[in-house]
Amino acid sequence: MSAGNVLSAHGLTRGFGVEHARGVFDIDLALHAGEFVALLGASGAGKTTLLRLLAGLDAPDRGRIERPGGGVRRHRGDTSVALIFQRPRLVGRLSAIDNVLGGRLGHVSRLRGLTRRLHARDWRIAFAALDRVGLLDRAGERTDRMSGGEQQRIAIARALAQQPRVLLADEPVSSLDPANAALVLDTLRALAGDGLAVLCSLHQPQLAQQYADRMIGLIDGRIAGAHASDAVDDSVLERLYGRALTPA
Repeated sequence: MSAGNVLSAHGLTRGFGVEHARGVFDIDLALHAGEFVALLGASGAGKTTLLRLLAGLDAPDRGRIERPGGGVRRHRGDTSVALIFQRPRLVGRLSAIDNVLGGRLGHVSRLRGLTRRLHARDWRIAFAALDRVGLLDRAGERTDRMSGGEQQRIAIARALAQQPRVLLADEPVSSLDPANAALVLDTLRALAGDGLAVLCSLHQPQLAQQYADRMIGLIDGRIAGAHASDAVDDSVLERLYGRALTPA
């Protein structure tokens, strides 16, 4: 892995469907500490597939991924890369802090994880993660009583509790109103400022232009260009989406 990269992919390919016509193909990319990268593309372009591969949730047909620490680690204890899903996937009957503590399970033994007998250090890390997303005062509340934006920020805190170096987010604001979307993206932008590498798929090019340092486009599972945010214009968006979508 090149100096400065915290995650890189080389020739990454995974196909689905008849003759593996869908998926991602020959993906080469590198993520760097401290940057926010937006992943753009129409529905079905392969964004979720790529994020799952980078997170180690799925295995590629070919190609390789270099993650923090070197090599490709697929075991349960690999916490260097965290993925935030489109829907928060919280346990609604549990409190915010109990959900965030789920991010510590990759750092403890299976027995401690099953019995929830976590160390004091794990609790400190979880509380600090909640504080980082601005929800420390809601630590004891059930998550099913919180707004969608608050739940997504708790999901970010759970990912932070893993202490990753790379944070992946799969359309984290697609179901949120503009105010809550801004809070979530402000949080992700700030985390990149703290030194994490953030790769976030978005359906809204105007948000990508507002928050991202650079953008990577996908068309039919292949990278269709990488651009600095201020270099994305109608021609780029028309190529990605088949129609002009001038960023606001």
